[in-house]
Amino acid sequence: MAKESMVAREVKRVRLAEKYASRRAKLKAEGDYIGLSRLPRNSNPNRQHNRCKLTGRSRGYMRQFGISRITFREMASFGLIPGVKKASW
Repeated sequence: MAKESMVAREVKRVRLAEKYASRRAKLKAEGDYIGLSRLPRNSNPNRQHNRCKLTGRSRGYMRQFGISRITFREMASFGLIPGVKKASW
């Protein structure tokens, strides 16, 4: 399980990116890179990490399912993901 503070930091980054999206697009269109540099760093969408929806884990993220590889494996073992058979892992 990820630390609550790390998950909270990620939520803050998402909110900042949404808040400054229009301003960032406007500055980029004008080519004002000095203005872009004055925006908060965490308002850049590139600074966001994908996190598992269940555990908050950032590594081993499977984009198709929105969960980490470990959670995927546990759910597949219990038969919670339809169409996935456990062969040998």
